[in-house]
Order: sequence, then C-alpha cells, then structure tokens
Amino acid sequence: MRRLSAVRPRLLSFARLQLRNHALAEDAVQEALAAAIDKDASFSGRSGYETWVFGILKYKILDSLREQKRRGHWRPLEEELDEEAIDRQFQQSGRWQPSARPADWGDPEGALSQEHFWQVFDSCMIALPENIARVFSLRELMGLSTEEICRETGIKENNCWVILHRARLRLRACVEKGWLAEDKS
Repeated sequence: MRRLSAVRPRLLSFARLQLRNHALAEDAVQEALAAAIDKDASFSGRSGYETWVFGILKYKILDSLREQKRRGHWRPLEEELDEEAIDRQFQQSGRWQPSARPADWGDPEGALSQEHFWQVFDSCMIALPENIARVFSLRELMGLSTEEICRETGIKENNCWVILHRARLRLRACVEKGWLAEDKS
C-alpha cells in the first residue's frame, strides 16, 4: 500500500497530461490504484512495480477517452496537413535548415534522469494544443501503434504522422528553450 501512495503523485500528473481534466484524471488514478490492490498478488516482478501500475493506468486512461468519445464530450481530431511547413525545416539535400537544426543536448540519457528535465517536459506537454498532446501521448508515452491511435481518435494515418511530427518539433523547441537554456546559464 505504501508503494502505491509513493507513486500516486506521478500517476496523477501523467493522467492529467493525458485527460486534461483533473476530475477524470483522479477517477482514472483511483481505478488504477484499486486494480493494482486487487491484482497485487499477480504482480510477477518481470517489470518494476511502478511500471506495472503505470501499465494499469494506461488502460484506465484509454477507457476514459473512449467513454468521453461515446458520450460525445470529445470531438475527433481534425488537423490540417501542412506539408509546406514541414518541408521548410529541411534543405533540398534533406539536411536540417540551419535555423531548424536541433540544439546539442549533451548527454540525453543523463537528461532523462534529471527531475528538472521532466518538470520542463511536463510544462511543455501542457502547453501543447490538446489534440496534438493527445496523439503524442498515445504514441510515445502510452505505446499505442499508429493504427490504434487512428482508431481511437478518428484520424487518418498520414494525418497522425504529421501531428506526431508537429508535436516533436514543438516539444523540442520548448525543451530547448526551457531546459537547455537554463542548463547553460
């Protein structure tokens, strides 16, 4: 039980990022914690306990998103393709435009272990438009396939890839501005 209370704040933060609604996030976390308590004996230890509980939460979040969709409280994503904006990031040779080139992150593995990095990342995720954040989260944080994302959100595959690209560009710019800039000062 103590293990669950220690992980609860991170679960709630993750659920809030996905659902963008505090009450829905609380409900999803409570359901995940209840399921973890009920299934505690079935935890085999093949992954970390926290990873296991986050896996349970992932399915509770998906259930919540599906329920919102069923009730009509969530509209399908409609994101226009802007291939020209993507093309402007690159030169004819396929290399990055100098102004669009990513900054040097030094030791990315080391960054991932820093609490400050994750605080900046969470702030950047919250700043993303809801639909872009949802697609990115479904893919990169919850591990859904493109096909599953398209089925859940009602978008086409090429649109999904464009949304993911936009999310990555925005997150990169935000992290570079909010974390790398501070890190260098």
